[in-house]
Amino acid sequence: MKKQQGFSLIELIIVVVILSLLAVTALPRFLNVTEQAEDAAVEGVAGGFAAAVGLVRAQWEIEGRPSGTSASITMDSTQIQVNEFGFPTSSASGTNLAPESMSASACKAVFDGVMQSPVRSVVSGTDATDVRYYIGVQSGGTTDSGVDYLLCSYHLVATLKLNSSTGLPTGTVDFSVGNSFSYNPATGQIQVYSNNT
Repeated sequence: MKKQQGFSLIELIIVVVILSLLAVTALPRFLNVTEQAEDAAVEGVAGGFAAAVGLVRAQWEIEGRPSGTSASITMDSTQIQVNEFGFPTSSASGTNLAPESMSASACKAVFDGVMQSPVRSVVSGTDATDVRYYIGVQSGGTTDSGVDYLLCSYHLVATLKLNSSTGLPTGTVDFSVGNSFSYNPATGQIQVYSNNT
């Protein structure tokens, strides 16, 4: 009859120590993956949005810089409203808005209009439980000529804290909260904000 042998106490301790060292070095990397994914998600959508805004502006130039309150350009058989600077802008009434008059619904219309396959989004003040982006407007400052202008804000919902009963973000939603990007309809500039802590 053969005598069965198991692991000695020393061998088991060595295995536990090796596994502990691996966990200590690998665990922080796995925890950081979520933040990196959130950063990449916002940067990817912002990059696609910036490219689309650039294409709209280029088409505006090609079409001879149409102007007026109902100026629009045609891209892939889609009418996109543009402001006096050739950047996409819109309102529910179908008229163009000046950069200082943008609303959350106009920002959503721009987002849905220029993106080929826009992700699910809602405007500020709406339940954001089942969507990817929470869209609003924020003050951008004052121009050299003294005009206050507004920025469209696009927040990644996964980086916001939502009220469990209303689905609304808790606290003030600005560029210091969560991951987001902004669109300036006066200049076409896109700015990405990453607030992972």
